[in-house]
Amino acid sequence: MTTARLVRRPEIAMGPRHHLSHASLLDHVQRPIRHERLDAIIVPTARPIAYLSYALALANRLDCPVVALCSMRANADEAYRAARRVGVRLIAADVHRGVTLPNFHTSALLANGRFRPRGDLSLKRNLGLALSKMLGWNRIAFLDDDIRSVRPDDMRAAAGLLDRFSMVGLGNAGFPDNSVVCHALRAVGVKQGTFVGGGAMVVPAGRTTTFFPDIYNEDWFFLLDEDGLSRTAVTGLMVQEPYEPFRTTDRAREEELGDCLAEGIYALLDDGGGAKDADHVFWAAFLEDRRAMVDRILAALPARRNLSGEEKRRIAEAMRASHGRRSFISPQLCVAYIRALNADRSIWREYLSRLPTGLKPRPALTHLGLTSGHVHQPR
Repeated sequence: MTTARLVRRPEIAMGPRHHLSHASLLDHVQRPIRHERLDAIIVPTARPIAYLSYALALANRLDCPVVALCSMRANADEAYRAARRVGVRLIAADVHRGVTLPNFHTSALLANGRFRPRGDLSLKRNLGLALSKMLGWNRIAFLDDDIRSVRPDDMRAAAGLLDRFSMVGLGNAGFPDNSVVCHALRAVGVKQGTFVGGGAMVVPAGRTTTFFPDIYNEDWFFLLDEDGLSRTAVTGLMVQEPYEPFRTTDRAREEELGDCLAEGIYALLDDGGGAKDADHVFWAAFLEDRRAMVDRILAALPARRNLSGEEKRRIAEAMRASHGRRSFISPQLCVAYIRALNADRSIWREYLSRLPTGLKPRPALTHLGLTSGHVHQPR
């Protein structure tokens, strides 16, 4: 097995700033030797049920069940029928906001007004963690419904690394899974990197004690604990399907707070610091750097010959939306959110410690408040 870790150079004292890559924080494992079996693939799905077919086919090859946590255009009934057609073990449930998970300070902080989260991805991933705890699963994979081209051996290799790492992600060989602002940087010729994420990652559910907060970049926060970034590796490959980051300005607005918070904390980690260093002075400087960076994107757009006039217009509108939302993000809010995140980790650990274990799937679903569910276990 070959493990490569990039060596960080001493940073020049330039003040808080956006970093184009956080790759130095990861262990890059090129040829894992040990392979292990996955206990389950957990898919938080919101698209039409056809998007679940890839995960079902992958689970068939890996001989493990799929947990389909459904909402919006996906539902448990259709997932059940799809699994029966291909003979794959399945646990499927329709997810709603009435499930019995803890009340988090981070969610309460953003519950009212313009920062209120609108999706349910974090909720589904936390349900996956809780369900795994009750069913006694130790090696699980999270797989989004728009991920393709995953080699079964890469999943087994990632599972085999969990004795050494707190999370193992697959490298993305497809469309870059960045925020709108980072996509805009790339559009104007800046070499913006990507990071591992929840779209295709394997975690040791039996010992994982962190959670996914309800905010953009929830997977980046899942990787953090009080001391910094938990030991995280990347191996193998997957493909993120393309999407249009500039289709509407809503995406830029909804991402801005989570993107500012995550990019700020990870920039500190790159420079050898930690969340404890993110005080009011830091956030004031980082938010100003973000404002200046978006201004540079706007200034660079007119000269970009690789972009059509319509593309330039949509990117400019998204960047103005980013500016508008950021005008309501204060250093005080950033400090309060990181403080709330630390408190929520304790809440989540206590919640996990009180979950019943050794359950069968149906009682586990009922315990979580998931009453509309199906279990398919072909002989």
